[in-house]
Amino acid sequence: MADNNQINEEEPLIDTFDVIILLAAGICGLLYFFREKLFTKQTEVPAPPPLTTLNRGLVKKKNKDFVQKMRDQDKNVILFYGSQTGTAEDYASRLAKEGAQRFGLRTLAVDVEDCDMALLDKFPKDCMAFFLMATYGEGEPTDDAVDFWELLNSELPEFSQGDAPEDKPLSNLRYVVFALGNKTYEHFNAVGRYIDKKLEELGANRVYVKGEGDDDGSLEEDFLGWKEDMWKAVCEAMNVDLNAVQPGARIPTYTIEELGEYDQTNVFYGEFNEKALSVNGMQNPYPSFIQRTRELFNATDRNCVHVELDITGSGLTYQSGDHVAIWPMNSEQDVYRLLKVLGLWEKRDKVVMVSSSDSSASKKHPFPVPTTYATIFRNYLDIHAPASRQFIATLANYIPTQEGRARLTTLGEDKEAYKTQVADAHLTLGELLESVAQSGKTLEEIPLDLIIETLPRLQCRYYSISSTPKVSPTSIHITATILSYHPSAAPTKTVYGLATNYLLQVHRKLENIEHPETAPYYLYSGPRNKFHDEKTNTIKLALHVRHTNFKLPRNLETPVIMVGPGTGIAPFRGFILERAKFKSEGESVGDTVLFYGCRKENEDFLYKDELRQAFAQLGDSGKLFTAFSREQEHKVYVQHRLMENADYIWKLLYDHGAFFYVCGDAKNMAHDVNDSLVRIAQKHGSMDEARATAYVKDLRNQGKYQEDVWS
Repeated sequence: MADNNQINEEEPLIDTFDVIILLAAGICGLLYFFREKLFTKQTEVPAPPPLTTLNRGLVKKKNKDFVQKMRDQDKNVILFYGSQTGTAEDYASRLAKEGAQRFGLRTLAVDVEDCDMALLDKFPKDCMAFFLMATYGEGEPTDDAVDFWELLNSELPEFSQGDAPEDKPLSNLRYVVFALGNKTYEHFNAVGRYIDKKLEELGANRVYVKGEGDDDGSLEEDFLGWKEDMWKAVCEAMNVDLNAVQPGARIPTYTIEELGEYDQTNVFYGEFNEKALSVNGMQNPYPSFIQRTRELFNATDRNCVHVELDITGSGLTYQSGDHVAIWPMNSEQDVYRLLKVLGLWEKRDKVVMVSSSDSSASKKHPFPVPTTYATIFRNYLDIHAPASRQFIATLANYIPTQEGRARLTTLGEDKEAYKTQVADAHLTLGELLESVAQSGKTLEEIPLDLIIETLPRLQCRYYSISSTPKVSPTSIHITATILSYHPSAAPTKTVYGLATNYLLQVHRKLENIEHPETAPYYLYSGPRNKFHDEKTNTIKLALHVRHTNFKLPRNLETPVIMVGPGTGIAPFRGFILERAKFKSEGESVGDTVLFYGCRKENEDFLYKDELRQAFAQLGDSGKLFTAFSREQEHKVYVQHRLMENADYIWKLLYDHGAFFYVCGDAKNMAHDVNDSLVRIAQKHGSMDEARATAYVKDLRNQGKYQEDVWS
């Protein structure tokens, strides 16, 4: 047999046909390369859109050189914040205000996202930096802090002058850190702790010990307790003589101007951002039609609603396991209460302009303006949460009666009084002010700019998406248990969850269910009356999607074990429907195992019929284990079912590389499930406790143990 690699010298290497092919290929290549010049009709490039209140944010590129900004504005203290819900931003603003008014520091609060943090190596030696950094989820940075996080996490962080970490590139930087997080999560304050540690490693000088705040009940007190001694250390470092400090009169952060006749098309009535032309996201939520709602509980004393939202043509995409953010509004009862007690009721629809008093401030306006008094309280400020103790102490100065001043002073100074009468009783700002106002009189002495300066902005609420794009590509589903309870400190009062009750009342509105007189009600029409169509009885909700790492394994044959009691079922509904769809199409799908728990099968078993149908599609590869806690003498939870099936769980994990997922309550359930898995590893893996704990931790590090939990 002739060698196939040997060339037959009697035949030409390239024949005529080869030449033709090569020439054709060359011509096609030239045509492709010059395709735009040859085939595109030359037209005049259109001018950019005019700078209006709706699109000016899209045209101007943001300057991220914070060092130059500090020089230009003569600032000697900068406060960087990384915030997911607005709390870190609020604390940064409060510290900036306090530093300026109490100690004469020249402060600037900025979102870390708006700064080129590679310039930290050029930080002025005589200045000071604050880092107020929140931790999101399982030890992750907030969305706005991702770039900074990646910079510090790189093996050799590259700063503007290219210095390596061992050269201590941040030796000019003096700093303090306050970390915000939640102790119910395993990686409590991981971001703030890491940034503090990394800055020191890179040569920065810590001026005061890192502060840590726990959002599971003590965050405000943690913050107040940390900052007093912190200020002493910062003032010493900045050569501020505390004995010579004479705090001046309060300088308003914002000016409020009432406008006369104004073009209504330029007034903001609850729109979320100036960047109306930007891609749908946190800065510009998408108004989605509600396709369908239904009640999921059969119990009469509790509610859980299923909501389906249309995203057709929105440009939004999602995957199973992602989150959807719903932007609620404050209830009309809360809005009216504040307007009336502050003496603004008669001018609630007056158009106003709210602007920063500091011409060099990074944010010229606290929210979209011009707007109205009513809109400020309805859509832009969080008036639903209890007022902070520090804020109450400040408000005492503006109460006209001696009795009212004394009460607010006590609440502002006495931690225990504040806890029992305000925090535990969930006393809103409006309720608090009503309690100290004289009968029939208003508290017009309280500056509105103080309220705008102090109250946090109204934030979106996140929900695990309970659908899959494999089955519902143009709709997003939400599963929400409605929060309402009677606080022990005020047993006759009902506290309603802001966003969940908004969803419930929207459901009632769509289904023509009578609205209880005592329940919150909302302005369903939304901004400019565009959210509710009375004729068709359709309502829109503002939303955006947040992508997560809570994802199914790429390999369909990899087993998955899901633990999701109550509304923890939400992302797993999407997971199960997705795998059942693949199974029905003939794909090979690994074991799909769900541990689901609720109180009673016939009252709050969410998606019971739908789940059983999906598991029937999965066949032998699908396993559903249920725990109905109140159907027997001793309560049975999902962690008990895990232990009952320990051998099966261990085989899936150890022998078949299963992925393990937990969704639901972080404080109790998730912790107990983790402990159960450690015990399973001890028994079936013949490990001692230390090795079993390390094994479970390693599953987390590999991404095979994932949590989507909340407190």
